Amino acid sequence: MNPDRRRLLKLVSGAALAGVTSTAPLRPAFAQQKLRIGLVVKVMGISYFDVTRDGGQQAADELGNVELVYTGPTAATVEQQIAVIDALVAQKIDALVISANDATALIPTGKKAMQRGIKVISFDSAIAPEGRIMHVNAPHDDLIGANDVRMISKTLGGEGEVAILSATSQATNQNLWIEKMKEEWQKEKYAKLKLVGVVYGDDAADKSYREAQGLIKAYPNLRAIISPTAVGIVSACRAVTDAGQLGKIFVTGHGLPSEMKPNVLSGVTDTFQLWSPADLGYAAVMYAGMLARGQTDGAANSTTKIGRLGDMTVEADGSAYLKDLLVFDKSNIEEWATKF
Repeated sequence: MNPDRRRLLKLVSGAALAGVTSTAPLRPAFAQQKLRIGLVVKVMGISYFDVTRDGGQQAADELGNVELVYTGPTAATVEQQIAVIDALVAQKIDALVISANDATALIPTGKKAMQRGIKVISFDSAIAPEGRIMHVNAPHDDLIGANDVRMISKTLGGEGEVAILSATSQATNQNLWIEKMKEEWQKEKYAKLKLVGVVYGDDAADKSYREAQGLIKAYPNLRAIISPTAVGIVSACRAVTDAGQLGKIFVTGHGLPSEMKPNVLSGVTDTFQLWSPADLGYAAVMYAGMLARGQTDGAANSTTKIGRLGDMTVEADGSAYLKDLLVFDKSNIEEWATKF
């Protein structure tokens, strides 16, 4: 990590890893096996996923002789996502990397693909374990969810009404983060910080905007909105700004610095967080390619060198986690907005 990044990065380290095995050896005979890897996101047209695609393409280039097929549904529904995956299975894709719209509903789809010899992993939003080999995740869910509460508590001085604007009600990752937020909220130091409601914008900008407007109208004493979705956080900021509530209602959550820069500079957002979406896409595609080439098995407690990210370990829960959680504010938003 370069010195500038160290200064800008507020590093949150994951839990200590135990039971690590040695890195799986490479098999040169498979190194240039032609592969097609499908990167299936929750919904097309979201900048966050476009950045994961860019990281995935870098991994594909480094793996060599890999075609990355970036695709997803036009609406964030599991029915549309299943149709997209089924089409790739019919094309005899070699590996699938999926951000799930519904953890359970995708189990049969993932099983069918694996029965046909396709390596199936999830990333970002997990498929339940029965429907995939492994999952590539952002930093640990408890760290992310707890920090959402810590950030807004600091902004509000530990007091006020707060609502959550999420993605879809079935989204695995958002639901886990909300669960971890609520666990953090039980601590005595948040006694004056009240969670008043949770709404869902379905990762659609217009619906997220309307849901944020609804929160502002429904709760006259609302002081903040936490939105753990890159679509929702921008929509919530716009709703607060349009309502003339700058300085009265604050927004935090997860977003891209390039999209959130105006909101940080205007003051509607004090701090927000994210990891590197490019690193997430890079790790997922690298894992998928190495699985397809027999260079790793993705088993629990296995460690594999994942290109520029170094060694990553699949933990006992079947997930490999990124390590770096980035927190953005006025001190660093200008710099990070040039990166993603």
